[in-house]
Amino acid sequence: MTPPRPILTPEPDFSEQARQAHYQGTIVLLIVVDKTGGVRNVRVLKPLGLGLELKAIETVAKWRFKPAEKDGQTVDTELAVQVDFHLF
Repeated sequence: MTPPRPILTPEPDFSEQARQAHYQGTIVLLIVVDKTGGVRNVRVLKPLGLGLELKAIETVAKWRFKPAEKDGQTVDTELAVQVDFHLF
């Protein structure tokens, strides 16, 4: 089996509340990468607060992958992903 590979992973926006508080960290999401390389069934495994979970979910829903393959066929795959929120 070959795992899914990211093709498009835009960076998330900060929530206004998190930006004002200079709040940073990492959220962990559990997603399903479907047979077309799209993302569905997004669940929060490690929250961060201040509205950043919603921003992470909105962004990851736009991510695209080369789907996983098993025996030459594309398959749905569950995957944990990290979404980093850091102010520079």
